[in-house]
Amino acid sequence: MLEAPGIEEPDLPSERLAGLLAPRATIPVRPAVMSVAMAVPDGRLSSAELAERFGLSEQWIVSRTGVRERPTAGPEERLADYAARAGAQALARAGVEAADLDLVIVGTMTADEVTPNAAPLVAGALGATRAGAFDVGAACTAFLSGVAMGASQIESGRAQHVLVIGADFITRVNNWEDKRTAPLFADATGAVVMSPATGRFGAVGPIVLGADSSGAGAIVVGHADRKIYMDGPEVYRHAVARMSESTIAAVTQAGLTLDDIDLFVYHQANSRITKALGEKLGLAPERVVDCIATFGNSSAATLPVALAVAEADGRLKPGALVHLGAFGAGFTWGGGVIQWGGADGA
Repeated sequence: MLEAPGIEEPDLPSERLAGLLAPRATIPVRPAVMSVAMAVPDGRLSSAELAERFGLSEQWIVSRTGVRERPTAGPEERLADYAARAGAQALARAGVEAADLDLVIVGTMTADEVTPNAAPLVAGALGATRAGAFDVGAACTAFLSGVAMGASQIESGRAQHVLVIGADFITRVNNWEDKRTAPLFADATGAVVMSPATGRFGAVGPIVLGADSSGAGAIVVGHADRKIYMDGPEVYRHAVARMSESTIAAVTQAGLTLDDIDLFVYHQANSRITKALGEKLGLAPERVVDCIATFGNSSAATLPVALAVAEADGRLKPGALVHLGAFGAGFTWGGGVIQWGGADGA
């Protein structure tokens, strides 16, 4: 492993890593997340502007959502272009050439066209000429589902390098007539590169995914009007319950405890859900990433965006144990434990 100058390595008792890997000890290849990057539109829409539109106060919006401003794409901007930008940055940071990618996965429900998928367009823009490419449509759980797929492909030996992108321009399907949900949403993309771990750091542990269609009517975007309709209280109740359950399940399957996890990165649905999760699980606020104030809820993009924010502010370092949690329409949800590889884990 190449030592990174100026980076203080976290304290990693051997039993912590052993616990993470123990359930997967028979797997010959250890997949790792090697880099993260994000690309968001330059346009910003403040809650003050939205408050004026709805005849509300800015504090009314902020107190209910936690969002003060959000990135928004212009009418001519394309999701696939931003996803490719995030992917290119992640590849550069991981030291992986696009031509060496085996698979490109894009988690999204707002691709530029019904068909083709965003992933083939991203692969083409990057020059990933030998990669398979497809979209995952599990709403806000799509990115985590893509990470699970990428890890499985690497573990099985079917892939060496996988690019997983979470990308959504949710303002394209926002219901601008609904003052309770419209202020939540944003546009963003984020990407990670997954490769076999070759150094001391980096592992993808258990990823627990779930679904329950009895809640399908709580978050709906129809073909006819392409507007989000959401039952906020119902989503809140299930999101907190399912993400807390899957957090405990994933951490337990990894042979760890909540105290072993350095950082909890949850889907940035709204600040109330993130706060409620932390309180229910007894997590100190500094261990939970909350970047919704400036990035809003961009569905499948929130997890990689939150990872990028945590890496930029110094909380996400090679060797850190991280829990990823998501909840979305369907209902779909998931939780997973990784040991952060980062470019310095190679």
